[in-house]
Amino acid sequence: MASHNQSYEAGETKGRTEEKTNQMMGNIGDKAQAARDKAQEMAQAAKDKTQQTAQAAKDKTQQTAQSAKDKTCDTSQAAKEKAQENRGAAKEKASGMGQATKESAQSGKDNTQGFLQQTGEKVMGAAQGATEAVKETLGLGQHDQDNRRNHSSSTSSSSTTCLKETMNK
Repeated sequence: MASHNQSYEAGETKGRTEEKTNQMMGNIGDKAQAARDKAQEMAQAAKDKTQQTAQAAKDKTQQTAQSAKDKTCDTSQAAKEKAQENRGAAKEKASGMGQATKESAQSGKDNTQGFLQQTGEKVMGAAQGATEAVKETLGLGQHDQDNRRNHSSSTSSSSTTCLKETMNK
């Protein structure tokens, strides 16, 4: 009987060992599943965090780009306005300089005309004086006043015509 009893005990031990092995295998399987679930949760959390970080970086990049675009637009507009101001100021300055030049030229022209007229009158007076002196020397100075006036008018006209032609040249 001992062998039967031993066999029985060996079977019972084997059964208990198998049951414990199955329990341990079940526990290991449960722990492995829990570890897989935990790893999957961590991977999903890391993926979500990465997507959030990427979206935040994308948003920040867009904001920076928009800010740069706005600043460039503002700078461009300011430069355009400054150029328009400078163009207006230059135009006004050129207009003023043109007007001053025109006035200066007119003044020079007036001064030149006055000078030439005075010079013409002096030359005419000197010519009349020389003519009178020559007449006196030749004895022609005894004619009446009418002859002098007529001759003086024609000499004056000729001198004036000569002077005007000289000025036009």
